[in-house]
Amino acid sequence: MRDFSRDHSALALNTATLGHNVDGFGAGWSAEQVIDGCAARGYGGVVFWRREIGANAAAIGQWARSAGLKIAGLCRSPFLVGPLSPRGREAVLDEFRSSIDMAAALTAPVLTIVVGGVEPGTKGMSESLKIVADRVSVACEYAARAGVKLALEPLNPVYGGDRSCLVTVRDAVDLCDTIGADNLGIAVDVYHVWWDTDLPAQLSRAGARRIYGFHLCDWLADTKDVLLDRGMMGDGVADIRGIRKTVENSGYDGVCEVEIFSKDNWWKRDPNEVLDVLVERFRSVC
Repeated sequence: MRDFSRDHSALALNTATLGHNVDGFGAGWSAEQVIDGCAARGYGGVVFWRREIGANAAAIGQWARSAGLKIAGLCRSPFLVGPLSPRGREAVLDEFRSSIDMAAALTAPVLTIVVGGVEPGTKGMSESLKIVADRVSVACEYAARAGVKLALEPLNPVYGGDRSCLVTVRDAVDLCDTIGADNLGIAVDVYHVWWDTDLPAQLSRAGARRIYGFHLCDWLADTKDVLLDRGMMGDGVADIRGIRKTVENSGYDGVCEVEIFSKDNWWKRDPNEVLDVLVERFRSVC
């Protein structure tokens, strides 16, 4: 297990931590300001959301490289199924391909997939996961030609109805096995997996070749909003170091991406303060 107490070069910022993924939140920093703020503090990487990139992917990617910062990934695919997804298979695949193109232009090695919830007209998750498998399989071929990896991110079961019918690492690895694409893996987010006692066995199944990302935050014991009240590392009940040890024992040695949705706390603070606290918590509790 890596020692981060004196070296935070494996720390990456997901810009959701500054509120940039939700309308009406965040301090309004540009992508360039975010890159400069991270680079000045010795971060190793940054992960943007598509809404921040627009038509400027190539220029933003170049700005990051010039600052010595790695673009670690891009958030995220469209929802592929469920009530929040674009209507119809071709509409979904068109937006999926556009998100892959953006990742390639940005030189982001990984595009995160949040699959979407239960498909209208169906019950349970089995039928929705079959639809996901079909659409991800098609996208994998396109992404391979673009040099982009796709990472399935299972979400906490509380999001099963509308945001993700993929709620366990087990099912995510099963999907990887079913599809069988060399550029398909998983992203492991503490917020979504901290509760899963089967996690070590499933991460061992995934191994180094399929773990494409590791996301840091915490689960607050008194969470008030399951979407927008994530905790800063060390403020909650998740065994962050234990999970990281399991992830790294499974072969992952990439960046650790902090992704905190926090409308009533961290999104109200000066981004400079947030970036500084991330470094301190990364070194002390992660």
